[in-house]
Amino acid sequence: MDTSTPHTAARDDGLDAFDNAPIGVFDSGYGGLTVMREIMAALPEEDIVYVGDSARCPYGPRDLDEVRSFVRQICRVLVGRGCKLIVIACNTATAAGLEAAQREFSVPVIGVVEPGARAAAMTTRNRRVGVVATRATVDSNAYADAIRHIDAGITVFSSAAPRFVEIAELGIRMAEGPFESYLSEASKVYIRPEFEEIAREYLEPLRRCDIDTLVLGCTHYPLLKALIGGVVGRDVTLISSAEETCRDVAEILRRRRAFARPGNVAAYEFLTTGDDVAEFAQFGGRVLNMDLARARHLDLPPL
Repeated sequence: MDTSTPHTAARDDGLDAFDNAPIGVFDSGYGGLTVMREIMAALPEEDIVYVGDSARCPYGPRDLDEVRSFVRQICRVLVGRGCKLIVIACNTATAAGLEAAQREFSVPVIGVVEPGARAAAMTTRNRRVGVVATRATVDSNAYADAIRHIDAGITVFSSAAPRFVEIAELGIRMAEGPFESYLSEASKVYIRPEFEEIAREYLEPLRRCDIDTLVLGCTHYPLLKALIGGVVGRDVTLISSAEETCRDVAEILRRRRAFARPGNVAAYEFLTTGDDVAEFAQFGGRVLNMDLARARHLDLPPL
């Protein structure tokens, strides 16, 4: 097994090719911060620009054509800031706008559906995979199509869980204590009878389908692993699109020899289209375990 860091692997090629341009990450609000958190941990020298489109959140109930226009608009912002790669850290936005963005922009644009689908296809043993996601993502059949494209013999069962986003954000707001303990405290908040009842409503039909793998098809949902895992049981492997997408980011940068120069002190820029920048900074700070005091408002013109 290759245990070298991404930068070490680049230097082993004998090439001094580095790119200190930032990675762009965006979501309809906060969920994409789980993807950014994975990238920060795995690639600590990479600059990142994060856009949370809080003013138009949630994307899930919106028409996919409308979401596609949001994706193209925000990608233009990130390209304008010189991003070398863009991550659509939202399942609904990926399903709606990934292909259009890839055709329009010259930098690599990746989404969160394909990485999660690929991991699910490689993980399942009985070839029965569940997907829990927003209504728009489920209706798009993005995960079902992507999984069956990898292995046509896999049966995919999907369930829309719109209230999971609400529960995930509520848990973070209710958690108390220092940032470093927020995850464990938030998990305790989620294990509540009223939340478990909602989770059983969404997940019990999937469990009865004898799935052995469950894709968490929304970037908010990794925050609910304890709640979801408690309902589906230990025999079901949970797949986080955030973790899998981070692996794809690292692989693209490795192949393009586009890692930031070793020793680069990473800079992070946080932009929100919402009016309450302070709330965005406070909530995001808990997810990322850092101070987002420099978060700024991003004014996007109406489409």
